[in-house]
Amino acid sequence: MEITFLGTSSGVPTRARNVSSLALRLSQRAEVWLFDCGEGTQHQILRSEVKVSQLSKIFITHMHGDHIFGLMGLLASCGLAGNGQHIEIYGPPGLEDYLKACTRYSHTHFSHRLKIHVSGSGLLYEDEEYSVRCLPLKHRIPAFGYAVKEKDRPGRFRVEQAKSLGISPGPLYGKLKNGQTITLEDGRRIRGQDLCEPTEAGRKVVYCTDTVYCDSAVELASGSDILIHEATFSHQDASLAFERLHSTSTMAAQVALNAGVKQLIMTHFSPRYAPGNSIQLNHLLEEARTIFPNTILAHDFMSVEVPRQLN
Repeated sequence: MEITFLGTSSGVPTRARNVSSLALRLSQRAEVWLFDCGEGTQHQILRSEVKVSQLSKIFITHMHGDHIFGLMGLLASCGLAGNGQHIEIYGPPGLEDYLKACTRYSHTHFSHRLKIHVSGSGLLYEDEEYSVRCLPLKHRIPAFGYAVKEKDRPGRFRVEQAKSLGISPGPLYGKLKNGQTITLEDGRRIRGQDLCEPTEAGRKVVYCTDTVYCDSAVELASGSDILIHEATFSHQDASLAFERLHSTSTMAAQVALNAGVKQLIMTHFSPRYAPGNSIQLNHLLEEARTIFPNTILAHDFMSVEVPRQLN
C-alpha cells in the first residue's frame, strides 16, 4: 500500500499545491484507488508515478468543487483512452445526479463501465483482501471519511523445514499453511503455526476531510497505521475553523492522539499560510507535534509506503 498525494491545498490551487486528491496504490493487485478528485487531478496523475490505467475505484468525500471538479474530466479521459476499464465510484447523495448532468450537457459518452455507490455509515466495500468503512464527518454539507483496512495475511510457509521433517508436498501442506495441527503416520504431531512465519498484520489507512473535530473521525481512525487528516487552519485561526467547519492543526492532532494512530499526515492547507506570510505551514506542524509528535505535512507528489507490522 502506497499513498501518493496529488493535491494538498484547500479551496483553490496554488503554484505549489493543487486541490484535494490522493491515490492509494495497491501494487500487488495493480490497482489504484483515488480519494477525491479536485480540478486538475488528471494532470497531477500524469506528472506522477500513478497509472491511470490501473484506476478501479474513486471515493469522494463531499460535493464541494475543490474535491470533485476534476472528476468529470478524468472519467472522460479514461473513456477516450478506450481501455474498457471498470470504475466504481463511491460518494455522497447527489454525486450520481451531478455526473449525469455533466455527461448530458457535455455530450460525453463513456466507453468504460461506471458504477456509482452512495456512501453511508458502516461497511462500504469488502473483498478477500481489503475492506472500506465509511462514517459521516461534520462539515457544512454531507461529508464522509473513509477507512481502508487490509486483512491479516498468514506468514510464509517454511517448505524446506517441512521437508526436513519428512512431510511430502501435498494436501498436508495446505492444512499446515492454515495453522492446523496434523498427525503423521509415525504418530508425530506437527503444528502448522510452527512451520509458518509470523502473521502479517493488515494495514489501515484513514482519510478524513473536510471536517471540524468530531467523534466519528476518532472512531473511524482508531488504531490506524496512517491517518490523513485535513488541517486547513492554524490553531491561532480556530475561530475560522469553527465558523467554516474545518479543522485546525491541533484538532487533527487531537484526533490522532485519541484514536491511537501510528502516524498523522496533515493535508488540505489554506493558501493563507504560504511562504512569506506571518503564519506558515511549519507553524502548523509545530502546533500539531505538541499534541501528537509523529506528525508530518503532506505536499504534492509526496509518496508514503504504509509499513507492515508482524503480529
